[in-house]
Amino acid sequence: MKMKVLFAVVLLSLGAFCNVSAAQRAELNVDSYIESLRADLRANHVALITEAMQFNDQESKAFWPVYRKYEADLTKINDQRLALIKSYAAKFNTMTDADAKAIIDQSIDLESRRLDLKKKYAKEFQKAGLSSLTVAKFLQLEHRLDLLVDLQIASELPSLLIKPVGQSAPPPK
Repeated sequence: MKMKVLFAVVLLSLGAFCNVSAAQRAELNVDSYIESLRADLRANHVALITEAMQFNDQESKAFWPVYRKYEADLTKINDQRLALIKSYAAKFNTMTDADAKAIIDQSIDLESRRLDLKKKYAKEFQKAGLSSLTVAKFLQLEHRLDLLVDLQIASELPSLLIKPVGQSAPPPK
């Protein structure tokens, strides 16, 4: 039951950013909007991990330093993913087959690197003294949070970034 509430909170916090009107989005600097969203997501992420994992003092001391390194490495991958999304959006109406192939290759590479990072840090969390059960619980939570963010990105691409040639973008949801 507690996890359902946590995920509802995540969905609501993600949804709040989607309800910004098209006029408001036009007024906002896209990069500052994205950075604001990312900062809020990071804060919510930490709060959700804290609530869901319910670490004791020893687990908390082992987890958070490793998590901060994981988050820093993940941010680098996510920065590249954001750049790829922007590139895709910029080239959408004029995309060549070569552009599409490059985007496919980069997208698959980023997903692979994200998975490799999780594998690396699963070992790091265990080396820091966390049990395999605790690491598995964290990775499951992290996977679910990733799915929510990925779903949010997927739902926003058509209404914010992609518009068919000769048509205006549909209004935001």
